[in-house]
Amino acid sequence: MKPTSVVVLDANGQQLSSTTAKKARKLIAQGKVALVSEDPLTIQLSYSVELPPEPAEVEKPGEGKRILLHICCGPCSTYPIERLREEGFQVTGFWYNPNIHPWQEHQQRQESAQKYAEAVGLPVIWHEKYEMPLYLRAVAGHERFRERCRICYRMRLEKTAQAATEGGFDAFTTTLLISPHQDQAMIRQIGEEVAEEWGVEFYFENFRRGWSERGRLTREHDLYRQQYCGCIYSEWERYNEAHIDVLLTP
Repeated sequence: MKPTSVVVLDANGQQLSSTTAKKARKLIAQGKVALVSEDPLTIQLSYSVELPPEPAEVEKPGEGKRILLHICCGPCSTYPIERLREEGFQVTGFWYNPNIHPWQEHQQRQESAQKYAEAVGLPVIWHEKYEMPLYLRAVAGHERFRERCRICYRMRLEKTAQAATEGGFDAFTTTLLISPHQDQAMIRQIGEEVAEEWGVEFYFENFRRGWSERGRLTREHDLYRQQYCGCIYSEWERYNEAHIDVLLTP
């Protein structure tokens, strides 16, 4: 039979951790505690005990907030969606990637993102236009790595910030922050700049800590895994060692 727990009070009547009847009877016999009640068996100490304060409930940064998540592809959306929801955000996806070439590659990535969004019940705003010509005009003469990336990041984050403002969202962010192949510092800088321009918060978090979880979820959901960043220049660099320097040679 399980020993009966005894109620233990301090001198101020504050309830403490319980003890066993055997130990309580021994303390009573020794005159170290006072018997308060037999049923339930209750004893009281002759001194007060200061208990540690209850730990304060940590407020989640996204509690009560709506956030618009720019999605660059299905795999990279996996962990950020999960993480933002854990942080209390009400998450909506946003698809706008005019940098992805060719058209079939763009469609394959979009279909992969849509597949995962449906699996996890994520509402998504799909930008209705594929604005590849705008991207090519913007990077013309700036094709080198990082130089073109800055332009690309700004195009996508500006469009996301605009959509967030128009949709009444509290903040926006991007799945680009999960990839170790992207310039996270540059993304953050541009995100904060366009946030100020559009009057909406850019939420930064280092999603890279979820890179392995991204891999697990990608395999679990059988998502399409692309082999290059997105634009024709990154594809060239991925498969041709000479790549872009040839293009830029006078």
